Amino acid sequence: MNSNVLIESFAEFARSKNIDRPTMMSILEEVFRTMIRKKYDDDSNFDVILNVDKGDLEIWRNREIVDDNSEDIWDFDKIPLAEAQKIEPDFEIGEQVAEEVKLEDFGRRAVLMARQTLIQRVKDLERDNLYQAYKDQVGEVVVGEVYQVWGREALILDKDENELVLPKGEQIPKDRYRKGDSIRAVVHRVDVLNGTPKIILSRAAPAFLERLMEQEVPEIFDGLISIKNIVREPGERAKVAVESFDERIDPVGACVGMKGSRIHAVVRELENENIDIINYTDNLELYIARALSPAKLTSMKINEQTGRVSVFLKPDQVSLAIGRGGANIKLASRLVGMEIDVFRDAGDFEEDIALDEFQDEIEGWILEELKKIGLDTGRSVLAVSKEDIVRRTELEEETVEELFRVIRQEFEDSADEEQQEEAPNSGAAQ
Repeated sequence: MNSNVLIESFAEFARSKNIDRPTMMSILEEVFRTMIRKKYDDDSNFDVILNVDKGDLEIWRNREIVDDNSEDIWDFDKIPLAEAQKIEPDFEIGEQVAEEVKLEDFGRRAVLMARQTLIQRVKDLERDNLYQAYKDQVGEVVVGEVYQVWGREALILDKDENELVLPKGEQIPKDRYRKGDSIRAVVHRVDVLNGTPKIILSRAAPAFLERLMEQEVPEIFDGLISIKNIVREPGERAKVAVESFDERIDPVGACVGMKGSRIHAVVRELENENIDIINYTDNLELYIARALSPAKLTSMKINEQTGRVSVFLKPDQVSLAIGRGGANIKLASRLVGMEIDVFRDAGDFEEDIALDEFQDEIEGWILEELKKIGLDTGRSVLAVSKEDIVRRTELEEETVEELFRVIRQEFEDSADEEQQEEAPNSGAAQ
């Protein structure tokens, strides 16, 4: 392979990878200087002249002429007079000899290895460029095209056809993709595996919701409104605490927009995720009350040492505070950074049964586990989902199912007894 073919093929490959000319020149020269060092041990007395446009390569070896009997004849930058005169008969001691070295002089194997090295250097540079481009974009939204969908992840191509990965766990559960679909996601992180950068995207991260709100709400983008915290159950529900730096601006109203126009655009992108916008406050009690919206609290007790809050509500507000599948109370706890326990108001126990009444059917340690999370009556237990009780206690799913069965049976038996007591009375009335 001659120098023209080698350089032209490399230049074409480098251009296809968007490698700029100065970088391409630098790579070429470094590879050729590596070849020189392997053959001659030192490259400091060599000139490498490149013209990538024409595919030209010139390598010149510069040496000083010394006497044939000189001790310096073995130096890398010296040449004996007799050898120099073979190049040019009228050379004399002390003059400089510039001798051209052909690429073929390095041997076919060295040339092929140089070609492989050039290609590898470009690939390394491409990987480094990809890493540098995306490590500074973590937390920013990118737009790509779905190229391949697998069970555990989707492969996305950006505008430069770089490969990005959207894992299943970072997708919204309702997301469904086909090849060619356009997709928006946030750059979640940049991993390096065996020297190769892997760009991980996310649509489930709180940062994605934050970026979407910045795009839809000019006051957030301009810094007039600050997002203090975001917690999400992707595709189901999210809570966003916002604060205004301008007392004339209502942060909640600004984020929602006229007739919900601003927040609806975000909701559609998130597959109809229910988004609660909350006005942030330093008043912890008020902040907790807002976080549990739409439920209305009657009172609360905060224990900052244990990081737990006991909130008291009327019976019809308990299910609102807990939410479907426990989502509302779970997100509220994460938003305020404290574990929230829900209790019914002390005065609202009509048609209910205290948990202590179940001691004959339910083991004491199970009752204690329920009381720890604020469940002290039968109806308060039934108002919570099985999944949420399993998450918040040490109880297993089978235990909770049996617990529900026992409590429901007790209510059914109580109802039957009431009907039997009422039946004679109604007969007497007739």
